[in-house]
Amino acid sequence: MSAKDKLPGMIDPGDAARASSAREAWRIFGIMAEFVEATERLQAIRPAVSIFGSARTPREHPYYDLTERIARQLSDAGFSVISGGGPGIMEAANKGAFDGKSPSVGLNIQLPMEQSANVYQDISHSFEHFFARKYMFVRFAAAYVVMPGGFGTLDELMEALTLIQTRKSRSIPIILVHTPFWQGLIDWFRSTLVAEGMISASDIDLVQLIDDPAEVVEAIFRHYENRSFLPLPEEHEAMLNL
Repeated sequence: MSAKDKLPGMIDPGDAARASSAREAWRIFGIMAEFVEATERLQAIRPAVSIFGSARTPREHPYYDLTERIARQLSDAGFSVISGGGPGIMEAANKGAFDGKSPSVGLNIQLPMEQSANVYQDISHSFEHFFARKYMFVRFAAAYVVMPGGFGTLDELMEALTLIQTRKSRSIPIILVHTPFWQGLIDWFRSTLVAEGMISASDIDLVQLIDDPAEVVEAIFRHYENRSFLPLPEEHEAMLNL
C-alpha cells in the first residue's frame, strides 16, 4: 500500500477551524516577543547560577534553609541567582540572593495549583510558555544547582543533561545537593542506563553530588578556573540553536 492510499482525503476544515488556525499562527509572534523581551532584560545578570527545587517545600524544612544559605553564598561571591520565582525552594533561593550582594532573579510562570511569585526578587520576569522560560534558565546559567524536588525539578535536570551530553549547550557544573535524596537516582543511572548501554559511563561525570554550601561555590569556581564565565564564541553560536 502506498503512502497516498494510507493518507485520508482532504476535508474542508470549515470556518471555525480556519479561524483557530489563524489565531495559532498569530501566537507565534507573541512567542517571539517573549524570547526577545526576556533575552534583552536578562543580559546584564551574568554570571548567574540557576537553582531548582520543589515548590512544595515549607519554610521550616531543612531543604529551605540549605537552599537559602547556598544562594546567599553564591550571591556574595558575585553570582546572580535565578529561580523559578515561586514558593518553596524557589523562594529560598531568591531570599538568599536577595539578602546578598548580587541580583535575585525570578523567572515566573502562572500555574493552576502551585505558582505564585515570591517577594524576594530584584528582577522578576513572567512567562506564558514553559519552553521559553526553560530556554532562559539554560541561556544565562553558568551552573545548575539542583535541590530536592519533583517532576518539574527532574524535567530541568534532564533537560540540562541532555543538552550538555548532545553538545547543544556548553558544559556547565550540574550540582545535585543533598546526597541522600539523589544517590538512588545516580545509582540507577549506573546500574541500568550505563549497564544497558543507554548512556556512556562518562556521562555520570556530568553531575556532582555536593552537600556543603561553601563547596558548591568552590566547585563552580573550580570549573571556570581557566576560562571565562561567559560562553566562548563557538559556545554562544551553538546555544543559538538550542
